[in-house]
Amino acid sequence: MALDLVDYERKAQEAVQAFWGNREVARQKQIESGKADQGERAGVTAGKNMDGFLALVLDIIRANGLAHAQIHRQRSVLTLPGYFRPTKLWDLLVTHKGELIVAIELKSQVGPSFGNNFNNRTEEAIGTAHDLWTAYREEAFGKQPRPFVGWLMLVEDAPESRSPVKDRSPHFPIFEEFRGASYLDRYDLLCQRLTQEQLYTTAALITSPRDAAESGQFAEMSPMTGLRTFVTALAGHVAAGAARLG
Repeated sequence: MALDLVDYERKAQEAVQAFWGNREVARQKQIESGKADQGERAGVTAGKNMDGFLALVLDIIRANGLAHAQIHRQRSVLTLPGYFRPTKLWDLLVTHKGELIVAIELKSQVGPSFGNNFNNRTEEAIGTAHDLWTAYREEAFGKQPRPFVGWLMLVEDAPESRSPVKDRSPHFPIFEEFRGASYLDRYDLLCQRLTQEQLYTTAALITSPRDAAESGQFAEMSPMTGLRTFVTALAGHVAAGAARLG
């Protein structure tokens, strides 16, 4: 049976529209209340900006054989045991017949502070995955096949994120591919390596300009980290799990 990709490109455009629209609504509400956060935090503290992508993921899961699985979205049921820490909170978990089928993290970053946030996101992504797979090795989830572990990132397409970045490493040279790489290039390399090193089943990067609230415009940096790669890998894993577990 062919995989059902649920018209993902259209739904991704709708998710991008919602992302920028929700940020602006949250910012305006905080300004009107007189409690606006400083800088870009005004658009992120509402916590609903990536819900459109969450809906896309849920559509893929339901369309490929696991509509009857336990899909966990509420904060109280989104924790998994860790190895280096007691628990980790995820954005979406799917379990079926006592097995962990899917665990997904959804992240975003807008300017202007791309530098510090890139380093924080990198450390968080690597640490989260290493913690989960070590817990998996130690049978924290019981004896089961590897779950689908996904990481999806939306980054603002802006001059600051596309401009070359200089680094200082006085003692040893940095890897050539990082020399002069923009923050978008660095996120693309990060996602490629998160997948190559099997820290995530797949890691996706999409870019979108701030004025995409009406158009839903988005782009990808490479086929390996593109949205189609992410959704096909997810759909295939879900279909395999449904066939195996019934």
